[in-house]
Amino acid sequence: MQPERDGAAAGTTDGPPSATPAGTVGEWLARLEPAPPAALHARLSVLLAGAASRPVREVPEACLEAGEELLDALLASGSTSRASALDLLAIDALVTYAFQAAADDPARLEERAAQAMARIAALPARLQG
Repeated sequence: MQPERDGAAAGTTDGPPSATPAGTVGEWLARLEPAPPAALHARLSVLLAGAASRPVREVPEACLEAGEELLDALLASGSTSRASALDLLAIDALVTYAFQAAADDPARLEERAAQAMARIAALPARLQG
């Protein structure tokens, strides 16, 4: 079944009428469909723990913030080994989920994309300054 447009950000799909949409970022993560692989889900849980109680409408920003923080840490540490693979996958997933959730507000999508690109592009420059 196709996800409902309002349920996409909440990680819900067409289901029983008793299914309630997620109310927080943590609930959204717990209800992602399809669920990410266990190791990735566990890493995302850790990365989003500080935002878990934020309202579900803040999923896009919470995911971008977590992805940006982790990418900044990886760039600062110079981590390029295979040991960083899960973190790189988590960054990719966080940004993807941010825009998947942000698609529920198409009027702001272009603005959010421009802001996200600018923030991410600025990360290497911060290391030099």
